Amino acid sequence: MIKKPNILFLFADDQRFDTINALGNKQILTPNIDELIKKGTTYTQAHIPSGTSPAVCMPSRAMLHTGRELFSIKDEGQTIDSNHPLLGETLLHNGYDTFGTGKWHNGTDAYYRSFSNGGEIFFGGMEDHWNVPVHEFDPTGKYDGRVRKTMHSSHSNWTNTFISNRVSPGKHSTELFSEATINYIKERKSEKPFFAYVSFMAPHDPRTMPQEFKDMYNPDKIEVPKNFMASHHIEYANTACRDEVLAPYPRTEADVKSHLAEYYAMITHLDYEVGKIIKALKDSGEYENTIIIYTADNGLAVGQHGLFGKQCHYEHSIRVPFIISGPSIPENIIKEDFIYLFDIFPTICDLVNIEKPKPVQGISFFKGIMGQDYNSRKELYFAYTDKIRSVKNKKYKLMQHVYKERVTTQLFDLENDPLEMANIVEQLQYKEIVKELSEKLFYYRDQWKDELHPLGASYWNQYKTITKC
Repeated sequence: MIKKPNILFLFADDQRFDTINALGNKQILTPNIDELIKKGTTYTQAHIPSGTSPAVCMPSRAMLHTGRELFSIKDEGQTIDSNHPLLGETLLHNGYDTFGTGKWHNGTDAYYRSFSNGGEIFFGGMEDHWNVPVHEFDPTGKYDGRVRKTMHSSHSNWTNTFISNRVSPGKHSTELFSEATINYIKERKSEKPFFAYVSFMAPHDPRTMPQEFKDMYNPDKIEVPKNFMASHHIEYANTACRDEVLAPYPRTEADVKSHLAEYYAMITHLDYEVGKIIKALKDSGEYENTIIIYTADNGLAVGQHGLFGKQCHYEHSIRVPFIISGPSIPENIIKEDFIYLFDIFPTICDLVNIEKPKPVQGISFFKGIMGQDYNSRKELYFAYTDKIRSVKNKKYKLMQHVYKERVTTQLFDLENDPLEMANIVEQLQYKEIVKELSEKLFYYRDQWKDELHPLGASYWNQYKTITKC
């Protein structure tokens, strides 16, 4: 009987789509991720649907692990419904040894259901990278410990962080989780295929990293984004959001350069540890039979559009890297098909030939990876709390911001204006495009059962309420 392929799932935190050298960002060093791109298939249009919480990573991760749409998960992703099968759980029940390390932001019960092995587990959203409170794997699932209320991404949004009494002072989180993975690969005795879920906390702030990686980037030589702005150009609900007060207002080029230098340094450090994990995989003899997936939970602005966080629907915040390599995966292929992170669950099921659980809503893009025709997504829907709704096709994106009972609508031509700098919503030649995309917004509102949608069905009959920006 032929052994099913292993799966190594590498998950970054806050890494946007355009932070990889091989994909065009020549300011950053990512040699190991570049090699994954060379050896595999890359999707440059991988997205999250945004989030129901300012802590966007919580619902993002819940969608990833359940394969379900944004409004079908509960509790903003802090916990996962026991009726929703999980990715790790599904693989576990189909003959896989499942290992999880790093950030787990969706409750201890969901972790217990997902993994048969693990270590250096962080039950929370963010922490000092050099003093991460972690748990060792407990096969009984009893991850007791002090519970601390943690403000995450919003001054009004608090989440529970389960604090263990064990830290590894002076060891960076990226190294902590990398070493746990390497030890698992080296020491495992099982003949079963494995699923190793490695969830890094980098490059999420606080942006700290070993000095040697910080020294690789001189802020003075970092380019300011072309869509840099001193402040966001419309009234915005997230001005005081935790992510947005990491730098003062008005934004300055010097501040943005400094933050980008640290952001890039964290990603390069992450890339270095990824290289060590892959080397361990090769040394173990399992590399040739391992599917490697590299992606992230959400993007990040870091100075674009006058923003620093991810609580918006600009490309920098909703798009993430997605790379897959391994046995039977076509090499050195770049694809532009639309995918969501929650499409990964059914895709993995197809890759390893197991049945997709019925509650999974994502669309498998397995056939697309293999170069075959399939029913790919033609549009994407995005929702951020009750404040922003957007829809995107291959050429245009329509965005609606709601703040203080004022609605601001933006239309961008993504082909000719990929940095989303020119709002064309009031130009007469785009009137039909606005109408078409506005109808799509309400179509997806109903399809996704979006009960948080801020705009009534009669909204587009009241066009005078739209304000340009």
